[in-house]
Parts: sequence; structure tokens; C-alpha cells
Amino acid sequence: MTEKFEIIAEFVKDMSSETPDVETYFFVKENISKYHLNINISSKGLKNKMIEVSTSIKYEDKNNNIKKSYFEIIYITIVKINEQINDKKTLEKILLCDVQNMIYPRLEKSLLNLIHASGFTNVEFGKKVDFEKIYNNKFN
Repeated sequence: MTEKFEIIAEFVKDMSSETPDVETYFFVKENISKYHLNINISSKGLKNKMIEVSTSIKYEDKNNNIKKSYFEIIYITIVKINEQINDKKTLEKILLCDVQNMIYPRLEKSLLNLIHASGFTNVEFGKKVDFEKIYNNKFN
């Protein structure tokens, strides 16, 4: 266990890739560089100071194109929180930053594997997600 938490388990709960037809595939292949990552994190308490953290990551077209593909992974992490952690702010930071920083490399690799297996082999994510910065911008 780190000083604050321990990851008990992690797994891909759901994985989805949709490209409706060949015309869409070729359109997306030309325009996939305009797609963006969207991350959503939620959690629910379990017994014995354990928390289920659900991290949903989508790679999607933010434009209103009719032809588009859809890629999403929902990744579950079961975290046991140190008994001494009782502060809500500390807990939020653990779930939104510390846990995410630990799992993100595996989550990103899973999403890239899904996208590549869906026929979009040239996709790479240029910059890493800075969970600390996102957290600080939202809560400070």
C-alpha cells in the first residue's frame, strides 16, 4: 500500500468501437486527427474503506459530422483507502489524480489497441493527460 491507498484490482469493464460502414471508415481515416480524448471519472463507496473508481475514456469527434466512429473504454479500479484518510479533499485528490496517474498508462494502451484494431493504425496520443493540472484547475 502506498501511504494513502492501495489498488486492489483493475480491469476493463466495457470496450466499444463503432464504425457504421465503409464510407464512414474512409471519412474517419482522413479526419481522425481532429478527434479528442474525453475522460470522465466517477466513484462509489464499497465496504471496508474500499472505493470503486470508474474511469471512462472516449476518443471522439467533437464536430457535428454525420460520419463518425466511436471509441470508448470503461476501466474499473478498486482502491482501498488508508484508515487514516478521512478528509474529503484528500480523498478527491487520491481518486482524481493519484489513482489516475497510476492506471493511465494501461488505460491509454488499451484504448490505442482498440483504435488500432479498429483499422486506424496511425493514431497516437501526442501529449499525456495531466491529472494534477486538471484537478487544480477544477478545484482550486
